[in-house]
Amino acid sequence: MKIGVVGAGSWGSAFGLYLAGLGYDVTFWAREVEVVDSINRSKVNELFLPGFRFPEWVRAVYDINELNDCEVLVNAVPVQFIRGVYSFLKFKPRVIVNLSKGIEIQTGMRVSEIFGSMFDSRYVVISGPSFAKEVAKGKPTACVTASLDGELARRISKIFSSNRFRLYYSDDVVGVELGGSLKNIIAIACGISDGLGLGLNARAALINRGLVEMARFGSFLGAKRETFFGLSGLGDLVLTATGDLSRNRRFGIELAKGKRKEDLLSERYVVEGVFTTQAVYSIATKFSIDMPITTEVYKILFLDKDPRESLEELMGREIKYESLF
Repeated sequence: MKIGVVGAGSWGSAFGLYLAGLGYDVTFWAREVEVVDSINRSKVNELFLPGFRFPEWVRAVYDINELNDCEVLVNAVPVQFIRGVYSFLKFKPRVIVNLSKGIEIQTGMRVSEIFGSMFDSRYVVISGPSFAKEVAKGKPTACVTASLDGELARRISKIFSSNRFRLYYSDDVVGVELGGSLKNIIAIACGISDGLGLGLNARAALINRGLVEMARFGSFLGAKRETFFGLSGLGDLVLTATGDLSRNRRFGIELAKGKRKEDLLSERYVVEGVFTTQAVYSIATKFSIDMPITTEVYKILFLDKDPRESLEELMGREIKYESLF
């Protein structure tokens, strides 16, 4: 099977390395000339995944249309750049398997909606607790696929699974996509809490109440509530909110130390939670969805609110019955 991986950042590179290890014919597309040259010359992505060697048959291209003979396109382009990248495509992808997590700021669309507005292609999303370096190292990982085409979700789960990477399947595209997106907001909040030295109790509370926010927001938009207690919800949330490899958590820690958001953001290493916070806050405000943690993260990121003041407001909210949704 020929597979094109669109986007050769750390996650796209790690997943492509895994697929090549299963014996698939993998071709990467990258916008960075140095990445294409590095993969073709030394079979290593020195910029985003140094120390890991691709099999000899793996190659990289700079023209995305060279992927036109691929049976599957795996998308690893950050959400805010998807339209720009795929606007150059001169063919219709047969199957799109999406790895990216987030919501488009300009439209409020999930990734399936973005691709749906551009192509009439079959679509699957893969999401769950999966740090790129651990997947590249062959550490045990479990995720979930979701598609409106149940047979396609099962097929992708079967052909992409191994004794190192287990894929469950689901028909809840909305829930799986939102779980992977919303957990980044909570991970930033947990990073801020950890950076302020507020302790493990505070982190646990943020994870728990953050999960409630995720389920509340998702169910309002048509997701199944139980999806948020699965791999793409709770599973990914726990990993991203506590793991040292979490880009969103590290971002929150640095914010708590007084660093400016603008100085922490990099074009090459995208912190999706920043964009997602902006998009989710806009939707929650429009439809009056109660999202206290998201609201405070938004105010810290975009209104320069002091994180300690946000903590005081969260802890000082009206005492109420514990609701799980």
